[in-house]
Amino acid sequence: MSDPSIPTFWSEKYQADYRPPWDLGQAAPPLIEFLAAHPELSPGTTALVGSGLGNDALLFAQRGFEVIGFDFVEAAIAGATQAAADAGLSASFLQRDLFKLGDEFAQQFDYVVEHTCYCAIDPVRRDEYVQAVFEILQPGGHFIGLFWCHDRQGGPPFGSDAGKVRDRFATKFEIVSFELDTNSIESRKGQEYLGLFRKIGEER
Repeated sequence: MSDPSIPTFWSEKYQADYRPPWDLGQAAPPLIEFLAAHPELSPGTTALVGSGLGNDALLFAQRGFEVIGFDFVEAAIAGATQAAADAGLSASFLQRDLFKLGDEFAQQFDYVVEHTCYCAIDPVRRDEYVQAVFEILQPGGHFIGLFWCHDRQGGPPFGSDAGKVRDRFATKFEIVSFELDTNSIESRKGQEYLGLFRKIGEER
């Protein structure tokens, strides 16, 4: 049975098509727009979870953030590392299991960025996802999440309800903003929500 919680499930997709169907070949337009609209967010240590071929990670690196992308597929890490080298950017990419990042990177990051990772994991592990993000953020750190909230059956990408996403993160984060994005690619129009969440805890 196919299990999205194991690396081989995703490795096979990279082998079948080096640019898999979820990869946009560029940074997500809502994230580009978000950074342009929030110059007050000072560059800092930044984790991209489920970073794939590195498109979004390189966007943040270009804006001066100190970026590490995490993915548990070797082919994704190799592709992203090459993309960073080709672009002359210093972003790093490490092959890791998202759910174990807290063991190695507890409270290490000012920012964590999400795009198509939440919808890729088994829905029963979504509370674990929130905990994993919480653990690697510094107190007062920010989580920037672009969530694909579609209602199609099956997956991955697995569907989700925007209200439930918000409620799940509200248990550990202050919701700074969370709203439907209007700058999504055509196939995701009306389905992507962009949120800025602050980790609840004492400021540094």
